[in-house]
Amino acid sequence: MPTDRTIAVLSGKGGTGKTLVSVNLAAVADQATYIDCDVEEPNGHLFLKPSSVSEQVITVGKPEVDQKLCDGCRICSKACAFNALAVIGKQLLIFEEICHSCGLCMSLCPQHALKEVQKPLGVVRKGRSGSVSFLSAEMRIGESSAVPLIKALMREKQTGLTILDSPPGSGCLVTETVSHADFCLLVAEPTKFGSHNLAMVHELVMLMDKPCAVLLNKTQDGENPSEAYAKTHNVRILGSLPYDKELAHLTSEALVASRENEHYRSYFSSLLQEVKDASDSYPQR
Repeated sequence: MPTDRTIAVLSGKGGTGKTLVSVNLAAVADQATYIDCDVEEPNGHLFLKPSSVSEQVITVGKPEVDQKLCDGCRICSKACAFNALAVIGKQLLIFEEICHSCGLCMSLCPQHALKEVQKPLGVVRKGRSGSVSFLSAEMRIGESSAVPLIKALMREKQTGLTILDSPPGSGCLVTETVSHADFCLLVAEPTKFGSHNLAMVHELVMLMDKPCAVLLNKTQDGENPSEAYAKTHNVRILGSLPYDKELAHLTSEALVASRENEHYRSYFSSLLQEVKDASDSYPQR
């Protein structure tokens, strides 16, 4: 495996098992960096329980108006794609909660009545969990976009193997996460709903030209629509993780299964090697 390789673990919805897979892949590696990119609802820390955690506040630029200079021309409010500005009478109102910090309003203002001020967006946390370097971020409630937090996490990324625990779904935060990945592991449940979610993230990684493979989670005897989808669309299946009460119990107790159970240590070690081999078959991007 190349010295630097970044693996993103994705799923079409929450609860599919991407955090379970992500923390265990990081835990069985000799050295790895785990990054919790689900900045709206981070939960990787519950499992890895990092120590020596430090925090850094991340800020983002927002417009602030000097009402003495503003003449209420409405150029900025008409140009804003997010309707974050409004003019009442000749008073300019700025709704920071829906401002996306694009800076367009400030560049267009003919009176130079708008200036950028830094406002807190969230925090980035760094720590250690055994051989794992831990990174996560948490967005302040009410903010409109957490993409700058993902970018801040990536600036802290170290060399070597990195596991990105992606947000669920296929929205802008997932897109930002995938953009930093060399390879994507798609975690899917064995249901029709699961196959639909798999299709969503598979379409996304294909649009972004990222190599990928599938891990079938919570498998049982009988029909598996996600497996059928993967075979129909020629997506490589790296393995399946059968539903198991012991694994469910360990997960419910926020324990890393590969650190508690030798069977799962062996399983996730083998899966990590499968991921490495699959990743190595594609050129690094």
